[in-house]
Amino acid sequence: MQNPSLPIAATDTFGRPNPIPLHSKILILDHGSQYTQLLARRVRELNVYSEIHPFHAAGDFVDDPAVRGVILSGSPASVFDQGAPDTDLRGLQGRVPVLGVCYGAQLLARRAGGEVVRSETREYGRALLDNIFVQEPLFAGIRPGTQVWMSHGDSIVKASPRMEVLAGTHAVPVAAFRLQGEETFGVQFHPEVFHTTDGATLLRNFIMGVCGCTADHSPKAFAEETIHLLREQLGRDQVVLALSGGVDSSVAALLLQKAIGERLHCIFVDTGLLRKDEFRQVLESYHGMGLNVKGVDAKAAFFAALKGLEEPEAKRRAIGRTFIEVFEQEARQISQVKWLGQGTIYPDVIESVSVKGPSATIKSHHNVGGLPERMHLKVVEPLRSLFKDEVRRVGRELGLDPAILGRHPFPGPGLGIRILGEISPDKVAVLQEVDHIFIQGLRDEGLYDQVWQAGAILLPVRSVGVMGDERTYENAVALRAVSSTDGMTADWVHLPYAFLARISNSIINRVKGVNRVVYDISSKPPATIEWE
Repeated sequence: MQNPSLPIAATDTFGRPNPIPLHSKILILDHGSQYTQLLARRVRELNVYSEIHPFHAAGDFVDDPAVRGVILSGSPASVFDQGAPDTDLRGLQGRVPVLGVCYGAQLLARRAGGEVVRSETREYGRALLDNIFVQEPLFAGIRPGTQVWMSHGDSIVKASPRMEVLAGTHAVPVAAFRLQGEETFGVQFHPEVFHTTDGATLLRNFIMGVCGCTADHSPKAFAEETIHLLREQLGRDQVVLALSGGVDSSVAALLLQKAIGERLHCIFVDTGLLRKDEFRQVLESYHGMGLNVKGVDAKAAFFAALKGLEEPEAKRRAIGRTFIEVFEQEARQISQVKWLGQGTIYPDVIESVSVKGPSATIKSHHNVGGLPERMHLKVVEPLRSLFKDEVRRVGRELGLDPAILGRHPFPGPGLGIRILGEISPDKVAVLQEVDHIFIQGLRDEGLYDQVWQAGAILLPVRSVGVMGDERTYENAVALRAVSSTDGMTADWVHLPYAFLARISNSIINRVKGVNRVVYDISSKPPATIEWE
């Protein structure tokens, strides 16, 4: 599918004038930094479209008229390492502005004749910029003494005649520079992180000021252009899409519906691993939104496939395989289907490609793996250029049911990866009750919208307890609530102790088979959001 924020040809596929304008784009070349996605997000927060590509793909964009600027990411590598990323900027540098961040700055400096050395100790943490050349547009509105975040093992210790030093710190004489005669800059700190106080200002200066980008990457523009492109792409073809009850698939469905109407056929499968009453409630919401959707009760098939399985990835594979079988059976009942719609979003795309090519491991539940080939379907992914928060904003623009729009993310395998060990209908019923009490409690206390994702986990642990005058030996459950923006990193939420005490008491009193509740206070990384 043609990305709606990439350059659009003067004519469409039918030779007619194309009404969609050319948008500006910031190209981010990834050297493997942990902060690369954050760079892309910071650009998009300015309503400017950005894309991440591996450093070795720079040549693919030399003739792309939409590219208004390039940002070189940081890297865990040293410029002195054998096989270190060595971005070829021919055709870009000098034609469009370039900003090197950390490793990117060291790469530019070394090529320009500057002296780069391995630091005896890695500089990591807060630093203060001094001697800022405030007349430089890159530093407009930024004053000496501003805090920045350093994270590098190499240091630029001396500028060459080609380099104009724009700022330094007490430990780093060349913290920022510009190459003479061109709009090529380098900063040894990370402007994209929160700890760089004026980082957003610096990025705005580069993107809006130096690159001259227009803030035209808005939810409304994205929706209008995507619907137009979907109509052109799909024509009169039939499309089938699996709905999950989550934001991504729901927004994808609304975009497709507005483009092709009843030719979109949605299938919502009850795996038996959904939350309490979720199948009925979500199906009602979809019907209320006017979607052409069919609900399928397949609980028995999923429980049969999971019987005897304990290992997490084995369970994921069984759930994925069964879903494909059920979905394929239902989809084949629709005549003339040529496309499979998917709610793939940008983090899914990024995670599947590393700076050295295809990633070795892709989460097995991201997409309906193998189905397009089995059914000879083409894939349409209207959201593949958006981050999760952008998807929500587009959904709001389209009038998505608030109950779905504000819904916490829920894993594709559902409660199947929140029950540690073997899965059974009885265990699912217990966890559904526990989860319902927890989630409803968050809603009742006005805490639900302050949490990015929450849920309960049934542990393969039994412990001794006392209920009344009797000794018990029953299950333990863990509660999990995290704050995040897109799930790439997450921190545990400091829920009020009084609230946790009430929820724990309610769970133990109301859910037969549970006598102990714990709260998960680990962050991602090093832990993951889900336990399996």
